[in-house]
Amino acid sequence: MLLNDNSILIVGGGTWGCSIALELARNGYSNVTVLDGEEVPSSISAGNDLNKIMEEGSQSEDDTDAAYAWNRLHALCTKTWLEDPIYKPFYHRTGYVMAASSDPAFAALLGDIKGHEDEYRHVGTAEEFRGTMPKGVLTGDFEGWRGFAKQTGAGWVYAKGAIIAAKQEAEKLGVRFLTGKKGEVVELLFSEDTQAEISSTEKDDKSLKAVKTSDGTVHRAHTTILANGANADLLLDFQSQLRPTAWTLAHIQMTPSEAQLYKNLPVLFNIEKGFFMEPSAETHELKICDEHPGYIHPVYPSDNGGILEDGKQGIGHDSGRILGSIPFARHQIPIESEARVRSFLRETMPHLAERKFSFARICWDADTPDRMPLIDWYPRSRPGKRNFLLAVGGSGHGFKIMPAIGQVVLEFLEGRVDERTRRAFRWRPETAVNRNWWDVQDRWGADGKVMDFNNVKEWTNIGESRYE
Repeated sequence: MLLNDNSILIVGGGTWGCSIALELARNGYSNVTVLDGEEVPSSISAGNDLNKIMEEGSQSEDDTDAAYAWNRLHALCTKTWLEDPIYKPFYHRTGYVMAASSDPAFAALLGDIKGHEDEYRHVGTAEEFRGTMPKGVLTGDFEGWRGFAKQTGAGWVYAKGAIIAAKQEAEKLGVRFLTGKKGEVVELLFSEDTQAEISSTEKDDKSLKAVKTSDGTVHRAHTTILANGANADLLLDFQSQLRPTAWTLAHIQMTPSEAQLYKNLPVLFNIEKGFFMEPSAETHELKICDEHPGYIHPVYPSDNGGILEDGKQGIGHDSGRILGSIPFARHQIPIESEARVRSFLRETMPHLAERKFSFARICWDADTPDRMPLIDWYPRSRPGKRNFLLAVGGSGHGFKIMPAIGQVVLEFLEGRVDERTRRAFRWRPETAVNRNWWDVQDRWGADGKVMDFNNVKEWTNIGESRYE
């Protein structure tokens, strides 16, 4: 049983880590520490962003376990974004315009709104698309575009602001954040690592004993929660259940008058081309993303049993078994991504298509095979020794459900999670047997393929190129 003064470690101070920390502190847990190698939010976190798309949802009881659990998560996060004083200021209910260009992608959109058609208005001509926003915002021809506009129940969230607000409130309530070398977890220490001799009854026990940070400190706690997103796969063997996947974004600097014109816009999202939301109120930067199934940074086994990275010795995905994908930070994007962003702008806002980028970067999340969260107790712990909870697998929509993750994790910790949610979010390596690391997972764009960073020949050069 978890007591309010028991020590709790959270590995990862990003989107989910801050949500969990805040929820624990709000519920009286007084000995919570968050460990992260970077200042919150980290440079690779997908949540470290100007804005994220948000669509409200409601719970359905008459569905599969997976659909039930997702709908419940969606309902919890909707209520929190609308009502919670910490999260509410960052949600902008501007509506959105969803579109596609090809027949198969448009059919997928139709499937997404099935049963809710009355909530959407069809948009099919260039004039209709331009009419969804103030005159002068959308000036493109929208050739081949078809879609739907929704005025309520959707919009965007100021992502970075929400994470920082959750962190600051958690700190006010007593949560301690350790960053840099003091917070960078480099190793998980299990029973077999910390005991010189293990009895036969314990030889299969991999209960977590402690975590080690890069400054050499060993941190022990009553309960540890692994919530460090795409980096989790570097610390624990998830048996291919996590695929660190990256996406790309760019900013354009707008003038104050342009930012005023673009204020309170609905989100425009073509599921094959890209999306944008209104400029930042603070910096007047407009974020544009090119839509694609993602990039991975694959790792392959070598002939001698070691690991080869970066496609060395000609090993490619046609000839080598992939062991994983390694995240890295870069404040640039591939030139091919820049070309997709500019193509999207030419179709929607050609007056901005050649403007210089003021910023660009790649951001990471971790895909599960079914794109459902993985929230469960680590299964190799000794029975009765549940002290290591996993909370990973945002799968590209982890930010939207940020406020709900803390609530659901608390249910797991306190032993009151419902059975359907537990089954849907369970440790499930059987879903990743012979995993296809190139699976697009119902995503569109970029010729319908997951891309390999090893094949990127050229990157943008915006300011000073750097790895962090």
